Amino acid sequence: MQTPVSLQDKKSFIQWFLNHYQLKKRESVWILNYLVNHNEVLSNVHFVREAKFCPRGIIMTSHCSDEVPFRFYKNQLVTTDAEKSFHDIRLNQHDPLYIQLNFDKANQNIYYAAVLVENPFIPDEYFITQKDKELAANILDTLLFDTRKNRLLHEIDNALDQNDRGTFNRLVNQLHHLEEERNKST
Repeated sequence: MQTPVSLQDKKSFIQWFLNHYQLKKRESVWILNYLVNHNEVLSNVHFVREAKFCPRGIIMTSHCSDEVPFRFYKNQLVTTDAEKSFHDIRLNQHDPLYIQLNFDKANQNIYYAAVLVENPFIPDEYFITQKDKELAANILDTLLFDTRKNRLLHEIDNALDQNDRGTFNRLVNQLHHLEEERNKST
């Protein structure tokens, strides 16, 4: 479980951010300044990655990023109207608000990392796609095949060294069967 981020840390970060980055929408600056000056609202603000999955999230972008300038998510609704989102923030001060900031090298920024919290709304599938699962299964199958084949080849060499024709024939049959199974699955 993460330690909650203090109000002072959030304020310091927002002020630092506003002093170092220019946002694509001026309304984003208004919203951040509003948050700094209203502790009650700021106490319900959480900085996260992938705010689009949150019940009430905002994505704000600086000029140094190619991401969308502004998005406000509330349940299944999405708007680019920063004034509507500002109105919602003022009306629902006690509801959690999740903010994602897009700026150059955000994932490497220590100040941003200090206020980031884990996003509890990101679905598991977001990180592990079906393609990832298939790739992992293929890698595992290949490793198992290679391990079994190398073991059989080593045992065949030993059977040859010991001039054990029966063991040699049995192991060669196992090797052929293994390779046939592999060819069927690929």
